[in-house]
Amino acid sequence: MPTVIARHDVKDMEHWLASRKRAELFGPLGITHVRTFVDPLNPTQVAVEMDVPDMDTLLIAMQSKAFEDAMAHDGVLRETLVLLVEV
Repeated sequence: MPTVIARHDVKDMEHWLASRKRAELFGPLGITHVRTFVDPLNPTQVAVEMDVPDMDTLLIAMQSKAFEDAMAHDGVLRETLVLLVEV
């Protein structure tokens, strides 16, 4: 099971940290060990580290309206999203 880091910018770090949307979306996909990170010098830059059982399923889910709505709710600037996959 690969570990994945999703790095992106957000509009409001406190709102992003408090959101339950990640758990709502990642849980049904079997994603575990989700950890959040914030750049201490620029708190609008954040990341999520997670264990992903099926990358194809995650990539397909990320194109769904549910993910789009969750990212909008969380203030994620989608154009800044970068996925890094453990090799």
